[in-house]
Amino acid sequence: MAKHDELAFGIHAVTALIENQPERFKELFLLKGRDDQRLSTIINLSRKYGIPTQVVQRKVLDDKAKGEQHQGVLAKITQEKQLSEADLDDVLLAAERKGEPPFLLILDGVTDPHNLGACLRNADAAGVQAIIVPKDNAARISATVRKVAVGAAETVPLIQVTNLARTMKSLQQQGIWLVGTAGETDCCLYDDVKLDGPMALVMGAEGKGMRRLTKENCDQLVKLPMAGSVSSLNVSVATGICLFEIVRQRQAKMLHK
Repeated sequence: MAKHDELAFGIHAVTALIENQPERFKELFLLKGRDDQRLSTIINLSRKYGIPTQVVQRKVLDDKAKGEQHQGVLAKITQEKQLSEADLDDVLLAAERKGEPPFLLILDGVTDPHNLGACLRNADAAGVQAIIVPKDNAARISATVRKVAVGAAETVPLIQVTNLARTMKSLQQQGIWLVGTAGETDCCLYDDVKLDGPMALVMGAEGKGMRRLTKENCDQLVKLPMAGSVSSLNVSVATGICLFEIVRQRQAKMLHK
């Protein structure tokens, strides 16, 4: 595989990629003997866009996927352009043109690709406009992330910033409220805070949580109620809970206009 190529595997991930970015495909590998509707959709799309396709034995796919669940389909694609601070301005401008208040997710120190994939899926479902991560010490888009995100990696921009604290301050200057979750806070529960305006939800990695500077740059800290012996939820689960509380409050606000 060339230096600047990537892999993608899984039915949803590959389908979303073909539908959104067919020009990135270099080659498609399909499991010999698999014949069902979901794979037929990928075959038809690959023919539509002229993507070179090989039908191979399972071992070939297993070796290429390095033990990950590929669901009988794997693609070699060109490397994706990494988004940066400048692209965040474009995201916010596009939201403004649509009349949508800013709705962002900031992940600080989330390094597990499965967690990033699940957060992307949550973000897509909730209508988040972009996910912001630090350039260092953070998971990147990969074949595993795409697989877990089931297509959301192609719809939610992942923006890498060189200085997260500086980016947070810039967002605040644009009137965006930063709400972070911290289990140790003595302040409010997540559903006791007004979350229906322009805002970014800030989540830290499970266990360590947000870094000190990230936490200090939040306008508000909230916590989720924990009744059991476990001290924290998986970051993607906690993210989903908080994102949909924001969605609930926004929808309630719209109904009462």
